[in-house]
Amino acid sequence: MNLPARVRVTRPPLPLAPALKTAAARLCPDAPLDALSGAALAIAGGAVIGAHLRWQGGEAATVETGWRGRGIEEALAAALT
Repeated sequence: MNLPARVRVTRPPLPLAPALKTAAARLCPDAPLDALSGAALAIAGGAVIGAHLRWQGGEAATVETGWRGRGIEEALAAALT
């Protein structure tokens, strides 16, 4: 998968560290962050720019507007399969 050079996708351990939890809450405000069964985050320049979160009975995914359409959404989804 071709991502922009400065973007990486990671699967952080759960529960999320406080800084990552804050970023995930900003991107997916309706996700139950204390009940996650999986998380993939896209990071660029030290900032979280995308998240794909999964919990029992649901999931949420979003990428910041300026980064959409560059393969990040697909890379986040693939990281959780």
